[in-house]
Amino acid sequence: MKMPKEIRTHCPYCKKHTVHKVTVVKKKKASELKQGQRRFRRKTSGYTGFPRPKPSNQKQTKRLDIRLQCKVCKKKHIKMRTFRAKKFEIKRR
Repeated sequence: MKMPKEIRTHCPYCKKHTVHKVTVVKKKKASELKQGQRRFRRKTSGYTGFPRPKPSNQKQTKRLDIRLQCKVCKKKHIKMRTFRAKKFEIKRR
């Protein structure tokens, strides 16, 4: 999916249509202290096998989070909900 570097759309903070800069937010590293991760580490430690079925051959597409930054007030907001795309590219003009 191709998207322009700048989009003119509605800013909820300025309450008018302004030019926005498009950015993709990268996924942050998962915390090792979360309950699910602690449970997983405990289950996989020792001589036992992997607790889940083996992943299939097909690779899952990445879930993208696109944020828009208003050029006037510099506030960021999410225009679209997260969606999946195999390829994503911010095109230059």
